[in-house]
Amino acid sequence: MKIIISNASSQPIYQQIGQQIKAQIIAGDLKEGDGLPSIRKLAKELHISVITTKRTYEELEKEGFIDVVGGKGTFVAIQNKELLREKKMKSIEDMMEETVTEALKLGITFAELQEMLSILYHDNNE
Repeated sequence: MKIIISNASSQPIYQQIGQQIKAQIIAGDLKEGDGLPSIRKLAKELHISVITTKRTYEELEKEGFIDVVGGKGTFVAIQNKELLREKKMKSIEDMMEETVTEALKLGITFAELQEMLSILYHDNNE
């Protein structure tokens, strides 16, 4: 599991880790039932506090991405395909919202933004 922590990010470390784990689950890099490192092991690998990794796992469990099984470990939760699609769409909406906000700051028109999206979509779909 590859996780990169940015000290330059304004996002708390536990959220950075959580976002990256969620992205790996949504992308299918981590599959249902895959084991995650223990809280201690992940903290050691990332050189961060055990409390931070514990909070990450607690948030991921609340959101239904992982299951913590006492005495056995932490695993990627069995995902409802419809729920997973909904989460992916929400993730795309969040990114698009950020893009629109930045475009508005730069004075980019809807038509220009639409043209950029069209080019990117068709380039990646060929």
